[in-house]
Amino acid sequence: MLNALTAEPNDATAQEIHGRLVARGDAVGLATVYRTLALLSRHGVVDALMHHAGEVCYRLCSEGHHHHLVCGACHRVVELGDCDLDGWLSGLAAEHGFTVSAHTVEVTGTCADCLAA
Repeated sequence: MLNALTAEPNDATAQEIHGRLVARGDAVGLATVYRTLALLSRHGVVDALMHHAGEVCYRLCSEGHHHHLVCGACHRVVELGDCDLDGWLSGLAAEHGFTVSAHTVEVTGTCADCLAA
């Protein structure tokens, strides 16, 4: 599973990963792929992105806190580091009686290559 994700330049759904595994001769069930990806996501090994309606996409990402820019046309994913949101979020949370424990940001748009096409 990790080898299949390593080969992905951006992200892939469980069904896409399953299809690639089967095409290369691996005998693995779709349910096993879903369970394994969910487990890897829970343990922070892969990121789960929600930019596909009704389908989670998975990506093997770098370690550490980061966010994503995702092209809605070609599904290119760019990792963003240097998050400066903690202070802003803490202030907003305090105004509403919350304590922030974590945050994720996934920004969907269109990459320059797709805009130029």
